[in-house]
Amino acid sequence: MSGTRTAGRGIKDIDPDHLARLNAGEVEAATLTDCLAVDFTVLMRNILPDIGADALAEMERGAATGISKRMSLAARLICGKLGCAALDRLGRHPSDTARGWACFMIGAVDDMPLGERLAAIRPYADDRHFGVREWSWLAIRPHLAAHLESAIATLTEWTADPSERIRRFASEAIRPRGVWCAHIGALKAQPQLALSILEPLRADPSGYVQDSVSNWLNDAGKDRPDWVQALCARWSIESPSPATARLCKRALRSINPDR
Repeated sequence: MSGTRTAGRGIKDIDPDHLARLNAGEVEAATLTDCLAVDFTVLMRNILPDIGADALAEMERGAATGISKRMSLAARLICGKLGCAALDRLGRHPSDTARGWACFMIGAVDDMPLGERLAAIRPYADDRHFGVREWSWLAIRPHLAAHLESAIATLTEWTADPSERIRRFASEAIRPRGVWCAHIGALKAQPQLALSILEPLRADPSGYVQDSVSNWLNDAGKDRPDWVQALCARWSIESPSPATARLCKRALRSINPDR
């Protein structure tokens, strides 16, 4: 989960009282370890008591799968049993996992136009919690990849948003490779398709945004190193700022590992 805070401890080291509060939906996860420790079945039973035994049993059967698959499963079960009416309940919930389920519910809705889907996910892209912000782009990334031209056009507008979280989403959501997600083949082959997003962010003052853009270019460099080198060289001339210098150094870390 890109951009998350981690801790030097395992799930078994989490305080039992804290874990119980996580599973009750009373507190947010403080670290990635906390996120991974949440028992989805217990949390679902506690915050959605009307979900039904069948859904809880299916959630329990999926307990051993990866967290992204469990997020998708939870969203599918909630949509199937409670419908979209549950979205508002989860979107306002104090549990970051519950708000993450809401993200995946937005991703699971059939036949939603991309513009409406992006509008629906936008509050979660600007969520206070690092985990929810990651789930927001992961949940709708397949739709962005399927409608790439429209996605780039809309996300280009997001690069001017006052919120660094929204600006970061514009870049992070369509990284060519990304983390915990399928690659976007079109952007691996033609990274220049996303220049309308990358260019406005080349000197962004936020380190959060700089890291995302540099990671985007590091992804692109795995397939198009010459393109990334040329872009960074041009940016360094046209935008000789500390922000751009930091971004380009990180972008070239795999191409020039000794620099």
